[in-house]
Amino acid sequence: MKQHQYSATIKWTGNKGSGTANYKSYTRDHSIFVDEKYKEILASSDPSFLGDKTKYNPEDLFLSSLSACHMLWYLHLCSVHNIIVTDYVDNATGVMEESTNGSGKFKSVTLNPIVTIEKQEMIEKAKEIHSEANKMCFIANSCNFKIKHDPKIITK
Repeated sequence: MKQHQYSATIKWTGNKGSGTANYKSYTRDHSIFVDEKYKEILASSDPSFLGDKTKYNPEDLFLSSLSACHMLWYLHLCSVHNIIVTDYVDNATGVMEESTNGSGKFKSVTLNPIVTIEKQEMIEKAKEIHSEANKMCFIANSCNFKIKHDPKIITK
C-alpha cells in the first residue's frame, strides 16, 4: 500500500500578554503554514468560541476540504468518462453538534455542486459520477458519517 506524508505548522498568535491566564485573556488566532506553499492561512476559532469571525476556523477548513476533495475526484472522473465540465461551484453546508461537555462533531455535510457541462446527453452520467467521486474522496473516506450530495447539472 502506498503512503503519502503531509505536514503543517500551526502557530498560535493569540497571546495578548498574559497567555492563557483565563478563558478570555487570549485570542484564538493562529496561522497555518505548509512548506512550499505561497501564503499562510490566517485562522481562529468559530465566533461561538470567542474566535475572529473574519478568519477561517477549523470547521470552515474541514468543510472546504471535503468539498474540494470531492470536486477534484469528480473532475478527474468526468475527464475519464469524456464529460467536459466547464464550471463547478459547490455551496457546501455542514452541521456540527456540540455536546454538553463542550466537545462536538459534525453530524452531516451536504455538497451542493452546480456543474456546467457541454453536452445535454451527458447530464445523467454526470449526476451518477458524484457517487463514484464520493467513494474515491480521501477526506470523505476519513469521516464517520455519510456525505450527502445534491448536485445540479446544467449545460451552457
